[in-house]
Amino acid sequence: MLNMSSHLLNQAVPQSLKKRADRNQTAHPGSVGNGTVLFENRDRIAWVTLNRPDRLNAYNVAMRDDLFAALNRVQADPGVRAMVLAGAGKAFSTGGDVTEFGQAPSPTAARWIRFRRDVWGRLRSLPIPTVAAVHGFTVGGGLEMALLCDVAIAADDARFCLPETSLGMIPGVAGTQTAPRRLGLGWALDLNITGRWIDAQQALFIGLVAEVVPLRALDRTVHALATALGRRPREHAAIAKLAVWEGLNSSLSDGLELEQRLALRMDRFSAAAGFSPDTALIRPRRRKNSP
Repeated sequence: MLNMSSHLLNQAVPQSLKKRADRNQTAHPGSVGNGTVLFENRDRIAWVTLNRPDRLNAYNVAMRDDLFAALNRVQADPGVRAMVLAGAGKAFSTGGDVTEFGQAPSPTAARWIRFRRDVWGRLRSLPIPTVAAVHGFTVGGGLEMALLCDVAIAADDARFCLPETSLGMIPGVAGTQTAPRRLGLGWALDLNITGRWIDAQQALFIGLVAEVVPLRALDRTVHALATALGRRPREHAAIAKLAVWEGLNSSLSDGLELEQRLALRMDRFSAAAGFSPDTALIRPRRRKNSP
């Protein structure tokens, strides 16, 4: 939730990041609402791009509203098969904009706004595969947004941190709940309590991201993955996600029962739709030989 305008981020920006910043500001032409989020449908893959590059994509109320609108658009469009969440400029997102902290009329009003527009709940519950394309600083609420996506792919320049405890808070974008589910109890406690920084390779090691690629290959890699995931019917992704998320809140026996019920539902849907499995999606990747 830290707007990373601190000395940690006032370091020289590599030229490759500057080129990405220029490219990202023109690559996604459709703005949403206040213009803090960009939306583009690329071959049935929705690209939702956080667009406050001058603030390292720290989210404010306007961005929350725009992101909620973009996610509603994804939810409502049956032609969208997968979604990519990305960030314009030299960072994915540095979380909440601290310049807006404490500006709500009252805690009650702040809670009402969050209840009325549950943007994080909407992101988690989308019925399609969601992929976070993270690069640069992925901090606080930015890291938590990545955890709310089904898969995260990181550029090799990505750096991650949950710094809220140093500000006298705890993560507020579900990080205390999604981190243990994605990373396990030990790493979740470590990151939430210590606020330590980790790099892309460490994030890969602990399971925070599924793959690390060069920055120049990030968009291409993520779009290829989203396209592959999007070949499945929306209903298949929705049922699989429901089984996993609901199973986390159940006992093992209840989770297995849920899995059986949802498997029957999947079978009925596939039969009615005449669905044929795409065996290319389940072929194992060929491992590169170690040098």
